[in-house]
Amino acid sequence: MRFSPVTFRPLFGRVLSVITAAIVAASLAGYVVAGDGVGLLRYGWLLLLISAVAFALFWLPSLHVAADAVTVRNVFSTVRVPWPAIQRIDTKYALTLYTPDGSIAVWASPAPNRYASQSAVATDTRAAARDGETAIRPGDLLSTASGAAAYVIRTHWEELRRDGHLDNPVLESGAMRRDIHWVTIAVIGALSVATVLGFTL
Repeated sequence: MRFSPVTFRPLFGRVLSVITAAIVAASLAGYVVAGDGVGLLRYGWLLLLISAVAFALFWLPSLHVAADAVTVRNVFSTVRVPWPAIQRIDTKYALTLYTPDGSIAVWASPAPNRYASQSAVATDTRAAARDGETAIRPGDLLSTASGAAAYVIRTHWEELRRDGHLDNPVLESGAMRRDIHWVTIAVIGALSVATVLGFTL
């Protein structure tokens, strides 16, 4: 079975990250131009912390759907989930993958507010429908971040199940891998400490 990998990254979040970085850069430049070294040392760390948090929250998260696994990159960790490990897919609050080791919420694919369904077109609603369901959650609509990603994952997952590739749900030890983003944690932690110290000047 041929499957083309797909990567989902929230455009709005990336734009917000760039805007935040631009505002922070302009603010830091303002202190430099004004010759306010004390203000720069006192508040510069806070500005850098805001930029780093925005980058971690809105730029880094992504969802990569490949033929062998689904890779979820969240704020502080990346989880590689083989297809046999996926037991259920939900979009109530965000796209969430349920596995034997627990649930994995996809930060890059949040569910929209409940009013999104009011603007959904009929084709979008029909495409999102599954298993004879008549009530469609806003998070399942193809025009939403969670719905588009869920549709791709469900479609391939169901194809694999029909072809018998998911008949043996027992996974080898280590098949699911979680990598912690230590650099991100260290940078945010260091900037947090520097921010507190800066306010004591």
